[in-house]
Amino acid sequence: MAKPFFRLQRFLRQIQFLLFFLTAAYLMAGSLLLLQRTGFVIQLGSRSVSNLQVSDANVLEGALHARILQSTGLSPKLPVTLNMFSGPEANHLYGPRWLMSRNSELRKLRRRWFHSFINDQDTRQNPISKAVKYLDPSKGTYIGCFKDDAKERELKGSVFYDFRKMSLPFCLDSCTERGYIFAGLEYGGDCYCGNKMPVTTAREEECHIECKGEKGSICGGVNRLSLYKIEDPERATKRYRNTFYRGCFKTPQNITATFPVFLKQLNMTDIICTDFCTEKEFPLAVIRRAECYCGYPTVHFTLHDGIQEHNCGDTLNVSTRPAIPRNGNYCIVYQTPIQDTRCTDRKFLPSKSKGLVALSSFPGAGNTWVRHLIEHATGFYTGSYYFDGTLYNKGFKGEKDYWKSGRTICVKIHESGRREIEIFDSAILLIRDPYKSLIAEFNRKCAGHLGHATEQNWKSQEWPDFVNSYASWWTSHVLDWLKYGKHLLIIHYEDLKRNLFQQLKLMMEFLNVTVSDDRLLCVENNKDGNFKRSGLKKDFDPFTPEMKDLINKYIKAVDDALRKRNFTGLPEEYMPR
Repeated sequence: MAKPFFRLQRFLRQIQFLLFFLTAAYLMAGSLLLLQRTGFVIQLGSRSVSNLQVSDANVLEGALHARILQSTGLSPKLPVTLNMFSGPEANHLYGPRWLMSRNSELRKLRRRWFHSFINDQDTRQNPISKAVKYLDPSKGTYIGCFKDDAKERELKGSVFYDFRKMSLPFCLDSCTERGYIFAGLEYGGDCYCGNKMPVTTAREEECHIECKGEKGSICGGVNRLSLYKIEDPERATKRYRNTFYRGCFKTPQNITATFPVFLKQLNMTDIICTDFCTEKEFPLAVIRRAECYCGYPTVHFTLHDGIQEHNCGDTLNVSTRPAIPRNGNYCIVYQTPIQDTRCTDRKFLPSKSKGLVALSSFPGAGNTWVRHLIEHATGFYTGSYYFDGTLYNKGFKGEKDYWKSGRTICVKIHESGRREIEIFDSAILLIRDPYKSLIAEFNRKCAGHLGHATEQNWKSQEWPDFVNSYASWWTSHVLDWLKYGKHLLIIHYEDLKRNLFQQLKLMMEFLNVTVSDDRLLCVENNKDGNFKRSGLKKDFDPFTPEMKDLINKYIKAVDDALRKRNFTGLPEEYMPR
């Protein structure tokens, strides 16, 4: 009986010893790996020198020596000389002990890791190498890292966001297409264009954030721009192609006070003026006689009161562009490619909002567009009951914020249940023509925010099924918010299109935000945003007579419900077809 027990005891002792040995070996291996990666300890003796073999005659010995000292953290006082890399010993397998191995394959793997370690250390200390690594010299030249101010941007041209796919080529191509001279990347996902070079430089290590859509490339930092000069010989023609005519207007009483920049030239043309204002980074080019003025829409010049074209002169036969007005009481206005950046700054609310405000609409009613307008008018992000990665990537940063956080000015929602409605203290209820809303939402479901459904989609059974289910939702959505909503502001999409400035004022008052008229005019000048879908063909009508009968009944029900609550009824264009 004692013999088996003795054997069992001996076996357990062996197991304990084996576990202790394996644990010690594991800890030793981990310690060695840590030392190797941090480069703290590398023993160099008379026969232990760097394993970097000089097989290429073009390698500079001094530079290699400096790189090893830098990457390993060794002091120059250590007995390391350039003689290590010359002479017959250079072909031997000498090197740090942790690089030595009897196995040739293992030696190669260790050396490969050592080389990559040195390269990584060099890249960290020289972040520009990553930024320029994939740059096509024919597209742009890296200038440096510059400071930027969120309130007063250094590059005042167009702005692009993509917090997932931003890359250096995308930013350069976007700015090049619009005829700009400089392109700057910031925060890893912001792209800014402009024609004036920033003034204040920053240390290169401050531009350290990797591009969201391009590993190995640097896209600026926090309030830091990685700046590039665009190399494009056709930039001037592209700039001119992106200007468009705004109309004929009466000259403001004090034109020099209205527009800050002025140019007078005997042979003044629309091309000279728009080119001049583009260089000066202004969105408007105003031409009167031989005078060119550059500026922004302001309360002194709103662009709301255009007059008939014949007051500014006859249309030229050579082109469709109007002649320069000879009468000093009138002027013609062009929009340059420069974006009006007076209203592009946005942030989260500095303190938690006291009430929760909904921006409610049926899908396809223009909720994303109205969010763009509200964000730029108020300067605060809007939130969302959902999460749409596409919207977040394009600049709607409130999309990732918890919708009850109180850090956003209002919250997007499409729900129409009593429980969801009563959570909110007030709501902007956005209503759009159901015919247009159904088409827009079907396009989004089939092809995303900017695409269009294919002909096959429209002809399939998917479309009539969609109308039957979604048309009733359009009705119930409005009726439920009218029934359960606590404090409502009704906004019709069509009224926004007709009179954006006044509708923005109504929304700002409802949101209890004080905004200058100049900022609202800036929003009006940048009204489209990044999610404008081009219109369908005029001759396209996917609705059958049966569909129209169904939708018309729903329109009548909603119109009656609005009037009973003392709201204005639906616009005339909604009425039965």
